[in-house]
Amino acid sequence: MRSLVVTQKGEFEAMRRVLNTNVDGGVKVMYALTAIKGVGRRYANLVLKKADIDFSKRAGELSHDELERIVEIIQNPLQYKIPQWFLNRQKDRTSGKYWQLVSNAVDNSLREDLDRMKKVRVHRGMRHEWNLRVRGQHTKTTGRGGRTVGVTKKK
Repeated sequence: MRSLVVTQKGEFEAMRRVLNTNVDGGVKVMYALTAIKGVGRRYANLVLKKADIDFSKRAGELSHDELERIVEIIQNPLQYKIPQWFLNRQKDRTSGKYWQLVSNAVDNSLREDLDRMKKVRVHRGMRHEWNLRVRGQHTKTTGRGGRTVGVTKKK
């Protein structure tokens, strides 16, 4: 692993706060952004290309202006010509818009979706309510929640 060389004092920050998330300053920018919930490697890569930021930089080396550019692009991806199919919330049920949800918004939307499914009594919502597998997995022998089931020998 290469060592980090800082030329000027006060230039490097070990921990950055971006979108309510602590981002490690010693990691390369693309991988550091993946610490933000709702931002994966591909989306981080695309954001850095749109912001015109060098991929070899560490997150702690970013200037304040570069960080603001990154946050602006993450929050408003459609204004920077990021395609709709790349976003993580496509055609929202209530508004019909396309969004990129990050940090707390991911948790809130998931909770709202589950509550809606439970309220409407959809099969998927019922399975969530009963704490059972939702996506069609077999449940006869797996996922018993720690209870051991086996055959006992007769004496």
